[in-house]
Amino acid sequence: MSKTVLVVDDAAFMRMMIRDILAREGYVIHEAVNGRDAIEKYAEVKPDVVTMDITMPEMSGLEALRRIREYDPAARVLVVSAMGQQKMIVEALEYGAMDFLVKPFQPTKVLETVKKCLQSTPRC
Repeated sequence: MSKTVLVVDDAAFMRMMIRDILAREGYVIHEAVNGRDAIEKYAEVKPDVVTMDITMPEMSGLEALRRIREYDPAARVLVVSAMGQQKMIVEALEYGAMDFLVKPFQPTKVLETVKKCLQSTPRC
């Protein structure tokens, strides 16, 4: 059975990039446009992994990560951030993110990080 990934980013271009990389490898992709949307879609889809942008309107990726982990302590979430957001990455890891990707990223790094996340036991 194919693994599902919820791609969360307010930028359609970034969602498309991640979606295309993962879909080529057989992942089933769902998308959310902000943190609030991510929480709703997570509950609906129950994805195997979430890629979560940190900086988004309406609700940040950090707040969405915190709420998703409250809802499901076993949620596997990877945060995606731009260069220079190290403080937020550390905070995300403290909230239970399993790993992170820094924009701009290489397709191989996205695949490698998602596979590693799927093979790891979530931090509860």
